[in-house]
Amino acid sequence: MTALAAVVLCAGKGTRMKSEKAKVLHPILGRPICAYPLNRALELGASSVVPVVGHQAEAVEKTIRAFFPDAPLHFALQREQRGTADAVRSAEEALKGYSGRVLILYGDVPLLRRETLQALLAAHDKAGGALALVSTVLEDPTGYGRVIREGGKVARIVEHKDATPEQRAVRECNAGIYSVDADFLWKALAQIKPANAQGEYYLTDLVEMAAKQGPVGSVGSVEADATETAGVNDKVELAARARVLQQRINEAHMRAGVSIQDPATAYIEEGVIIGTDTEVGPSVTLSSGTIIGKGVTIGQGSVITASTVADGTVIKPYSVLEEAKVGERNVIGPFARLRPGTELAEDVHLGNFVETKKAQIGKGSKANHLTYLGDAKIGAGCNVGAGTITCNYDGVNKHVTELGDGVFIGSDTQLVAPVKVGDGAYVGAGTTVTKNVPPGSLAVSRTPQVTKEGWVAAKKARKASKVQAG
Repeated sequence: MTALAAVVLCAGKGTRMKSEKAKVLHPILGRPICAYPLNRALELGASSVVPVVGHQAEAVEKTIRAFFPDAPLHFALQREQRGTADAVRSAEEALKGYSGRVLILYGDVPLLRRETLQALLAAHDKAGGALALVSTVLEDPTGYGRVIREGGKVARIVEHKDATPEQRAVRECNAGIYSVDADFLWKALAQIKPANAQGEYYLTDLVEMAAKQGPVGSVGSVEADATETAGVNDKVELAARARVLQQRINEAHMRAGVSIQDPATAYIEEGVIIGTDTEVGPSVTLSSGTIIGKGVTIGQGSVITASTVADGTVIKPYSVLEEAKVGERNVIGPFARLRPGTELAEDVHLGNFVETKKAQIGKGSKANHLTYLGDAKIGAGCNVGAGTITCNYDGVNKHVTELGDGVFIGSDTQLVAPVKVGDGAYVGAGTTVTKNVPPGSLAVSRTPQVTKEGWVAAKKARKASKVQAG
């Protein structure tokens, strides 16, 4: 297989976005726009990927590295915006010594499919020349570079502003996506001059140079749908691309056996894994890094981020999970919040308005109402009553609360960490636990109840006498 590298152009400012943020950093389904073409290049096995940065270069590089920490990234800087050819040429140093194919992509084109790029590489192989391109047919090609063919073969690209009336009638347009042999690329870029209406260095000049260098038909081409090759220029287009991506992702999951009640409102990011027979309710958000097992039910309005949910679990409406690990057959929510570090074994029940953080909860344990469990290790078969909290923070440090197996915690209990409650122990309702509770013990710290009979009648009599006196 021919070696492959990629150059992804991410240097533009994007003035039409009307934003202080660089265009390629605007999010689309949880990821910056530029993450999608970068991911396509990595999926194809590119040995080196060069994002060309310019506007807000430091912020763009930082964001890309955060999303692809282990990827073979080599950044290049385009100091001035002098056209696409100049942008690609900025990557030459980063690819010094590389010999093979260079895939040229754009950081503001998020909908390009891996299959299209695979077809592009195949077209390059078949044509046998120095270059292959992606084209698209538009009903209204105004503003786009036209693919000019001679004898049915690609001969050159002519930009709209430089085109003759006859050329402007051509509806096949250049998508700007290329596979180019590296040796040819760098030599050709050095020869490109800004002899055009814009005074810029056009990458499209490569096409004519490649066509003239090789035999007739040496420039390969593959046609893609216009939606797939569409860029993002403003926030209206950003939302439109997001809708297409949302539909594409949701349809793929449904065809794989997932039930999505309302695909128009379910937001599932790229890379989420969902098992068969899982049901996704309306307005659910599943973020990248999330793995959902088989036969899971996810209720309306729930948000799950970078979490693992095992088979058969029911997540009731409006629950929020973040970096949590949930075992099989759990029942979560409604309105539960599982924060990072939460690990639940099988058959755990966490009910309405229960919050957990760095909590390990054993098989069959339950906390069904209004409870906070932070920095906690809870054994199997425990019952935690409503209103219970682990007091894990002393103002300086966090401390751990430990419950053994089969512990019963009464309602409105405060467990002041660090504290341990042994196997089978009971803690009475309203207790503040400040000392370890041995296994099989009962801990109670409530004040003795005082009952004053006749107190209400006496109070009313005193009030009445004051009214008469007044």
